[in-house]
Amino acid sequence: MSSPSSSAMLLVPMLMAILKAASAETFHRAGEIYFGDERANILNGGKLLTLSLDNSSGSGYQSKNNFLFGRFDMHIKLVPGNSAGTVTTYYLSSQGANHDEIDFEFLGNASGQPYTIHTNIYSQGVGNREQQFRAWFDPTASFNMYTVIWNPQRIIFMVDNTPIRVFNNNEAIGVPFPNCQGMTVYSTIWDAEDWATEGGRVKTNWTEAPFTASYKDFDINACVYSSGSSSCGSSESTNSVTCTDQAWLTQALESKDQDKLLWVQENCMIYNYCTDYERFPQGLPPECNQPRFMQ
Repeated sequence: MSSPSSSAMLLVPMLMAILKAASAETFHRAGEIYFGDERANILNGGKLLTLSLDNSSGSGYQSKNNFLFGRFDMHIKLVPGNSAGTVTTYYLSSQGANHDEIDFEFLGNASGQPYTIHTNIYSQGVGNREQQFRAWFDPTASFNMYTVIWNPQRIIFMVDNTPIRVFNNNEAIGVPFPNCQGMTVYSTIWDAEDWATEGGRVKTNWTEAPFTASYKDFDINACVYSSGSSSCGSSESTNSVTCTDQAWLTQALESKDQDKLLWVQENCMIYNYCTDYERFPQGLPPECNQPRFMQ
């Protein structure tokens, strides 16, 4: 039988783990509301974020830290019903004209139609790398987990741990890759009726406002970037995860995940910049001719 003192010593790390897990879910701790006033609310002791849009304004939340590489998970329940013209987002971005950005955008739909999951990547101010997917599930019925894995080799977009897109580091052939600017994590909702739904043909029905999206379980396992240096390799941590927990740092797609990605891209993809010859009459971007799965 263990002694009371040894039992207490065993309880300490367990209690610390519990406290860490709880704090990772707290929106108050991880960030702050940065526009929208009463349209944005942190509820349930910091475990739930709601963002609303009306005909006066949208709303938004941002992380307190900037990050350079990491894994970023968020559970989101999108606007139900007729959400045409609305855009709900979850993305990372730096600042300035030459900014980097990694985007999840959810384009609203007319009732009965599937949501469009819009992804894009900017590096050094240049984007135009869109891929879009029809949701193969109802993203308004319950919370689904949306993940960005960003490491020096690649960016992976995932939905409920199913990969939907990989963007590899192709700097060797002159393709810019986001790897030197710290990025903030953002969640927003805003009006884009001029383009969001069927190219702007379907407008926002403001009689159904406010439009509200809900977020929970914001989990960051990443390197804090401040004043030109990274917390990884130091004793600092992001939220509650120490920088020694870095499986994402070299993460690639295993064979089974490659099969999942191929299924999504073959069955759910509705736009791919790498097949848009009209948009790029002088030739597709060079990364489009590279192997999809670079290990």
